Amino acid sequence: MSSGSPMLNPEPAPLLACTISRDVQNFELLIEDMETELGESWGDLGFEDAHLFLQQSEAQALEFVAIAVDKEDEAEIDLVGKLVKQAEERGIKVILIADSVSPNSLHRLMRMGAECFIPYPLPENELHDAIENIRRPAPSAETPVDAAQEPVHKATGDRSAVVLPVHGMAGGTGASTLAVNLAWELATIDKKNPPKVCLIDLDFQFGTISTYLDLPRREAVYELLSDTDVMDGDSFMQALVSFKDTLQVLTAPPEMLPLDLVGPEDIDKIIEMARTNFDYVVIDMPSTVVSWTEAVLSQAHIYFATLELDMRCAQNILRMVKALKSEDLPVEKLRYVLNRAPKFTDLSGKSRVKRMGESLDIKIELQMPDGSKQVSQSEDHGLPLADNAAKNPLRKEILKLAISIHDRNVSQEAAA
Repeated sequence: MSSGSPMLNPEPAPLLACTISRDVQNFELLIEDMETELGESWGDLGFEDAHLFLQQSEAQALEFVAIAVDKEDEAEIDLVGKLVKQAEERGIKVILIADSVSPNSLHRLMRMGAECFIPYPLPENELHDAIENIRRPAPSAETPVDAAQEPVHKATGDRSAVVLPVHGMAGGTGASTLAVNLAWELATIDKKNPPKVCLIDLDFQFGTISTYLDLPRREAVYELLSDTDVMDGDSFMQALVSFKDTLQVLTAPPEMLPLDLVGPEDIDKIIEMARTNFDYVVIDMPSTVVSWTEAVLSQAHIYFATLELDMRCAQNILRMVKALKSEDLPVEKLRYVLNRAPKFTDLSGKSRVKRMGESLDIKIELQMPDGSKQVSQSEDHGLPLADNAAKNPLRKEILKLAISIHDRNVSQEAAA
């Protein structure tokens, strides 16, 4: 057998990515995920070595670098920033892995060209999703906003909206679906005198409102979030995108951003700006509770909490209610919405709903039926259920909810 056989001298795997860190052993989960995603087609570099390597021609073959930093690296944040910029200039995507790094430092690194941010410890499948996003072909230019998507309303500041956040007690409980369809039903509820409705996506990392309505994510959103001190009515309205000249939407930013990029004061300003220019403001919340969740809850008239009939939601509700009560926050604003509720004839399921409410000491006031495949089909087509499946049972229940909210609001305005 020849000593030159490829079986004895296999070709080394091509280098597709690198981790860059002070000490990669501080990020064991990152090592495991990189091996899962890339096998042996990745390497590891320290900060100084990475600076030299990125200048070499071999670096051009990299799909991305994963720069991992923790709080000890904040003293060297300028060096890390130079690496981000250097990779960006070479056309190499940057995934930022951050463990206990301050929002200011994250903000600086994102502005220098990091493609996305993932907190450490790495949530399940987050690195996989980030790599998939990087590998998707990028458009040649920023998606233009056509005239039909430009905001049709000007800032007036003469309104006082009903604020309706929607918060999933766990992933997949239909929070975004409810937010999108409730906003659309409210916007189209009165043909003669349609209310002005604003839909806001505050999930800066995995917000799906733009997908569900087939709207572009605009850089103006990031600029608005990063400097709310200079925000006025005009800049706020310009950051919105119009859906069918009827619903105004503040999408999530184009890049994946840390949720603590903004603080309670920033969120207060954004909601107040929307509240004074619209009749209804529907907010799609991240499932994570963050420092500014209290700001949203304080401004909310009704705070919808979506759940399913399972243990994970039950446990999360207990923790949520306990946290709110410990801070003397208005827990009474929560209205629980059961997703995929049992059918009328499912007596066993209805009994489980009753027992769940009693054990949690909550009242499950709204029960939404399973909309089946039509829900995901509508979302994939970028259309509300009313446009794509008007007779869907879930759509009918959301319409009933919108009517009850609007009728109550109109009656209260008339009585005032």
